[in-house]
Amino acid sequence: MDISTLLSYIQSYGYGIIFVFLFLGIVGIPAPEESLLFFLGMLISHHQLAWANCFLVSWLGATIGMIAGYGMGRFLGHPFVKKYGKYVGIKEDKWERASGLFHKYGKWFVLFGFYLPGVRQISPYMAGVIRFPFPLFLLLASIGALLWIVPIMSIGMFLSQHLDIPIASVPLIGAALFLLFLAAVWIKQLVGKKQFEN
Repeated sequence: MDISTLLSYIQSYGYGIIFVFLFLGIVGIPAPEESLLFFLGMLISHHQLAWANCFLVSWLGATIGMIAGYGMGRFLGHPFVKKYGKYVGIKEDKWERASGLFHKYGKWFVLFGFYLPGVRQISPYMAGVIRFPFPLFLLLASIGALLWIVPIMSIGMFLSQHLDIPIASVPLIGAALFLLFLAAVWIKQLVGKKQFEN
């Protein structure tokens, strides 16, 4: 989905469509979550949308998406995820890798997994399947959504105020930020591996 289509949806349906996109993105249906948050920051800086409303519906969409994923994982279990997960990007090999990591670092996955496409879709299902305590899950998911939404929206606001960013370039900026993140993770792993070898 391109940015002009996204803008037309927001203009037609208002803040509710932001909730829908964030909710769908979290439960695994492809949606441009980071690009949307960045774009919202741009619109806020140009006084086309209200910051408080954007933040609230984004936070609710992400948090309720996490709760829905947790509920499906908890009440429908691994067989459901195994059978239907492929339709929302949860493949068996991803599931097995995530399962091992989740048992070891589960609370960190829920808290910071929003920054990792794929992890933010798998972590609520995984938490439900292994019966991660729901009050702790809700707390971590709520804080994680906050720590994800505010910085990305703020970057969109800041850059839009100081640079002339064409709207069509927003998806490219989102992709560039994601690639920078992957490069940083890769470099960190290389450094850690070299230190381990020494």
